Amino acid sequence: MVSSNFTLSHPLVQINVLLNARQITVSFGAQPVLDHVDFTIDAGERVCLLGRNGAGKSTLMKVIAGELVPEDGELVVRPGLRVARLPQELPRDFSGTVYELVAQGLGDIGELITRHHQLAQALTSDGDHGRLMAEMERVQQALESADGWTLHQRVEATLTRLELPGDEPIDQVSGGMGRRALLGQALVQNPDILLLDEPTNHLDVTAIRQMEELLLGWQGALLFITHDRAFLQRLATRIVELDRGRLRSYPGDYQRYLKTRENELAAEDKAREQFDRELAREEAWIRQGIKARRTRNEGRVRALQDMRRQRAERRGRQGSAGFDLQGAERSGKLVIRAEGISHGFDGKPLIRDFSTTIMRGDKVGLIGPNGSGKTTLLNILLGDLEPDRGRVRLGTGLEIAYYDQLRQQLDESRTAAENVSGGADTVTVNGQPRHIISYMKDFLFTPEQARGPINALSGGERNRLLLARLFTRPANLLVLDEPTNDLDLETLELLEQLLVDYTGTVLLVSHDRAFLDNVVTSSLVFEGDGLVREYVGGYSDWERQRPKPATGAAARRDNGAPPRKQAEQPASRTKLSYKDKRELELLPARIETLEQDHETLSQQMADPAFYQKPAEEIAAATARLALLEQELETAFERWEALEQTSKG
Repeated sequence: MVSSNFTLSHPLVQINVLLNARQITVSFGAQPVLDHVDFTIDAGERVCLLGRNGAGKSTLMKVIAGELVPEDGELVVRPGLRVARLPQELPRDFSGTVYELVAQGLGDIGELITRHHQLAQALTSDGDHGRLMAEMERVQQALESADGWTLHQRVEATLTRLELPGDEPIDQVSGGMGRRALLGQALVQNPDILLLDEPTNHLDVTAIRQMEELLLGWQGALLFITHDRAFLQRLATRIVELDRGRLRSYPGDYQRYLKTRENELAAEDKAREQFDRELAREEAWIRQGIKARRTRNEGRVRALQDMRRQRAERRGRQGSAGFDLQGAERSGKLVIRAEGISHGFDGKPLIRDFSTTIMRGDKVGLIGPNGSGKTTLLNILLGDLEPDRGRVRLGTGLEIAYYDQLRQQLDESRTAAENVSGGADTVTVNGQPRHIISYMKDFLFTPEQARGPINALSGGERNRLLLARLFTRPANLLVLDEPTNDLDLETLELLEQLLVDYTGTVLLVSHDRAFLDNVVTSSLVFEGDGLVREYVGGYSDWERQRPKPATGAAARRDNGAPPRKQAEQPASRTKLSYKDKRELELLPARIETLEQDHETLSQQMADPAFYQKPAEEIAAATARLALLEQELETAFERWEALEQTSKG
């Protein structure tokens, strides 16, 4: 989209300003996605770009990266400005090593550097050394003439800094390592501005935190898009929101933005209500009889016409997703019991001697690195995979709805609506029929999108489509495998609240730390070598409960947050004995067992039929309940005392 109305200028003289976008406009339909927006990036700042799926965030990034020419406006940049954009996926046609992928960021010189590296590797093995040395000399001369040795050193330094295995084929490294290699490709360009579009997607928590540390230590300016609230809170020094084609800037972190934005939206709603009341009064006045029209004030008429124009041009906020969960008949009290489960592949243990009991209403998170076995454990717990050892017992009356991380449930040959309804014109929601187009509007799909092919949908829209399909099915056990990828923050927070309010049972695999903290009541954590431990609470609760190494950077970090004061002063801590440390490690499981026993006994005693039993049984149960309450109180007090002692 090229237009003579757009200009690119270079003489930016402000000391800190790297880029200044003025009155930028981009349209792909009736409404512009960027509507005469102004935007600046200063040296060293980290800006998070927020907005709904489809609001135009990636479009703005493409304009800044020079990949898209807007139809109007001016982009003023500092002379020699370097901008690098981290792609979301590895290039499909690339089959080289990690070293070659990183060096590719330097263009033609990168090819020379790659060839030099390949020749150096080849010379260490048997072969035609004379021919190799002749080519090596030509490559070295080309590098010298292009002043390429400095860039060669930059590639080596980038690989070291990011701890990248340079000689590993890119198709044999993990997804997190591949994403880090792409980051290296961007950083090797030594950009003044680094653009990141959803950099944490499909990364496990370890990889996300490593990326956080790298970006916190990087000195350039950063513009990034993310739905990961913990990542956002840690990194952003300013937040820019793209809403209805306009940009608003909010200095400070995410929590400050939320408070400010809430006040702004309330003020906007109040102003619109006042405007609409005034417009209604003026419309009533203009429609008065002939006598009023003869004496009407022409200035007032022109003001009314201007108000009509403003009302017609008003762009309302995009509606919120309005989906709801369908409940099924309650399952039995016991949902899943696993006893002594062990399973592995190719001699590698994924799960060793694992046992758990999941009761109705539990919300259980599965936490662990990519490839650790979380999906395997889900399949075992659901009875879809037989373990090597141990057994699983499923409760009665289970109706399961499964959200598939890999999106295998979507049929590319069918429309979006057909994927949800199976081809029917209606779906049944909470016992009531609804037209499929109306139902999909709740998930923010236009009629055109609903009737169109799914290959035109973005990643976030595909996720919403899967949720739309999932929620047509009554269920008392929800199994969600990475449901948050690509969702915008508003939809993510709505899903979060739905799960909190859901009365059924939830099994949730996620790397989103805030999502886990806000939803789950307990966590199954893969801690390496097949060991799966159960903890009370979410990700942050696990961080507090798990055994910490006594030294090293990992002991000084807590959930990706800045080092705590007590962690910076380990000498002031009171050391626990080995016995106390062991007790502290085991107490969370002990407390959970006591809570489960207390809940089971309380529910039994809540049944009126219980009191038809012999008096001795009733007295014994009452005494047992009092004892459980006493033991719980003692266990909590002991846990708090040991935690306090361990922290000093």
